Amino acid sequence: MNINNSISNLKGMLSSRRRDNTFKAYAFLLPNFLGFFIFSLIPLVSAFLLSFIKWDTANPMVFVGLNNYAKLFRDESFMISFWNTIYYTVGTVPLTMAFSLVVALALNTRIKGIGFFRTAFFFPYIVSLVAIAIVWNNLFHPTMGPINSFLMSMGIENPPGWTASVEWAMPAVIFASVWRQMGYFMVIYLAGLQGIPRELYEAATVDGANAWQRFKTITLPMLTPTTFFVSVMLVINGFKIFDLIMVMTEGGPGRATNVLVYYIYYAAFLQFDFGYASAISMVLLVLVLTVTIIQFRAEQKWVNYM
Repeated sequence: MNINNSISNLKGMLSSRRRDNTFKAYAFLLPNFLGFFIFSLIPLVSAFLLSFIKWDTANPMVFVGLNNYAKLFRDESFMISFWNTIYYTVGTVPLTMAFSLVVALALNTRIKGIGFFRTAFFFPYIVSLVAIAIVWNNLFHPTMGPINSFLMSMGIENPPGWTASVEWAMPAVIFASVWRQMGYFMVIYLAGLQGIPRELYEAATVDGANAWQRFKTITLPMLTPTTFFVSVMLVINGFKIFDLIMVMTEGGPGRATNVLVYYIYYAAFLQFDFGYASAISMVLLVLVLTVTIIQFRAEQKWVNYM
């Protein structure tokens, strides 16, 4: 009986401790779930429902079914914004990944003062984006900017108009975006590089592998998880770009830099067509989800191939 009582007491203590640990776990998770529910889930569901309604805040809501979605395919501005978003994303993702990796490789050393250089490259990411956009606008000024002044001193008589030019406005935004973002992703790549065992490089060196062979057969494969994470984050950032466009070009000149998120802002807060803006945001959500799923599947194939 004593043994049975002891076993029963032990089970009771374990069960009580398990319940206590479970309660603590949920207590820690509750603020995050509340934040997600209030600031993400409710707005998402509201935007989805609003996409079937015509509403300008001054008149009663009117249910219009799929009319807002049908309007998208007849809207030239939406198609321009869609392709501009693709243009920006395709331009920023590979360039940011390449520059971030190159800088991370250069700073993955133990030389004196390396902390200063790492901080210097990361600093643009924490600086106010508005300040960065204003500075780059001044640098890209067609007539008084130092970039065009330098180009003219090199003998180029008609340098690009940059943010004042339909052809060069998006490249200018892409350049400023890559410069700002690469410091952040440089830190991520740097963490991935420092997680690679040094013994692999030493063994490859002993086997006669040169620097390029070590990079190709060791560094790139070992950085696959890091590269996948960076690519997903950059693609998501690319599709939701707004602030840099808003400050540097306001979607112009014309509609040269009008991207989807800026068009959502324009439709909602300048045209007061909240239902149509919600429909555009739902299309953007589906687009981002689709691209992310494709990336996940491609990453699995890449891992299996490696």
